[in-house]
Amino acid sequence: MKLSSIGAAALLAAFSTAPAAAQNPTAQPPAATAAQPKIQISQKGMRAIGELQTAVQAKDAANIPAKLAAAQAAASTNDDRYAIAQLQLTAALAAKDNEAMAKAVDALAGTGLVTPTQLANVYTSLAAEFYNAKQYDRAAGLFERAIALDPADMKPLSLLAEAQNLLGKHDQAAATMQKVIKQTLAAGKKPEAEVYESALAMAYAGGSPASLDFARQWIAAYPNAKSWTNGIAIYRNAAHPDSGRTLDLLRLLRAAGALSRPEDYANYVAAARDQNNFAEAQSVVEEGIAARQIEESNPLVAEVRGKQRPTLADLAAAAKTASSARTIMGIGDRYFGLGEYTKAAETYRQAIARGGDANLANLHIGMALARAGDKAGATTALDAVTGPDAGIAQFWSLYLKLQA
Repeated sequence: MKLSSIGAAALLAAFSTAPAAAQNPTAQPPAATAAQPKIQISQKGMRAIGELQTAVQAKDAANIPAKLAAAQAAASTNDDRYAIAQLQLTAALAAKDNEAMAKAVDALAGTGLVTPTQLANVYTSLAAEFYNAKQYDRAAGLFERAIALDPADMKPLSLLAEAQNLLGKHDQAAATMQKVIKQTLAAGKKPEAEVYESALAMAYAGGSPASLDFARQWIAAYPNAKSWTNGIAIYRNAAHPDSGRTLDLLRLLRAAGALSRPEDYANYVAAARDQNNFAEAQSVVEEGIAARQIEESNPLVAEVRGKQRPTLADLAAAAKTASSARTIMGIGDRYFGLGEYTKAAETYRQAIARGGDANLANLHIGMALARAGDKAGATTALDAVTGPDAGIAQFWSLYLKLQA
C-alpha cells in the first residue's frame, strides 16, 4: 500500500510564516493562519539567517550546509530557531531528503512554537514518506510520535499498525488495530469493515489466538457472507475440527445465509455424507444447484441422491430400540437433517440422560433450538458448553445475538 506523499506545498503550509524580517528587524512577517506563530528575528541572528534564506531560495545546495550551521550558531531565540528550521525544511523538501526533513521537523518541534496537532499531522505525513520508501521501522517511529502528540487521531494509529505488520511484528500490529477499534467505538463511531479485516489478517499472520476474537468482532459488526466465511475458515484452520464438527460449522454458515462459495457447498455435502446424514446432504445439494454453486456433474450429487432418506417413522422406531448415547445422538442428527429441530433437541437431551457427552449434546441442542427459533433455550444450552466444543458454541451464540 502506498500512502499519500507530503508534497512541498502541503508540508510548508503548516509552517508558512516566512522569515521575511531577516532583512528588517521591525518588519512584520507575512500573513499566516491563526494557528501559526508570528516570529521576530533577533538582531544577533538576522545576518546569518538572511544568508541562509538567500542560499535556500537560490537552491544553492553546495553552500546550504555551511549557512545552516552558521545560522544555528547565531540563533539566540526560539523565533530565530523557528525561522532556521523552516528554511531547513524548505531545503530538505527541495532535495527530497527524508532524513533532512525529519531533522527540520524535530527542530521546529523543539522551538515550542508549533501546536501539537500541527506537529502530529506533519509527523504523520513525514512518516508516510518513509513508509513509501519502504523504511518501515523509521516510519513506525514517526507514527508513534504523531500518536503521542494527538492520541485522538486514528489515522497515524492505523498506519502504525500497517508499518508494524510489514516489519513482521504481527502481534504488535494486531494490538494496535485493536486500539483503533476501541477508540473508534469510544468516539461513538463504527469502525469500517476494512479495519476488522486488517486486524484479523495481521493477527492471523502472526498465528495469534486473537485472530478468533477479531473474526467474531468483524462478524458482529458486519454480519455478511464475507465475514462469516472468513471467520469460520479462521476457526477451522486453527482448530482442525473433525468431520462432525466441520458439519456443525457449515450448518452455521447455512443458518446465517453465508454459504456463498462452491467449496463451502461441496464441503458441507461431503461432511453430511461422512456422518451418514443423507437427508441433509441431499437438501444442501439441491440448494447448491439452485444457487449455481454445485454442478450437476459433481460426483457428490449422484452419490447422495442415490441414498435413501429416513422418515420420521424410521427415526421414531430407531429411538425406541437405541441402547447407547452415541446412537441416540446420531438419531438426533437425522432429525436435524430433516429440519425437525425441536425433535432433534429432545433427542439430544435423551443422549445426555444416557450418559452421553454433555458438551457435544448441549452444542447440538443449542444449534437445533437456534434453528427452531427458541433463542432463550438455545442460549442456555450453548452457554453450558465447555472444552473443545466451546469455540463452535461461541460462534453459534454470536449468530443468536445477531437475530432480531
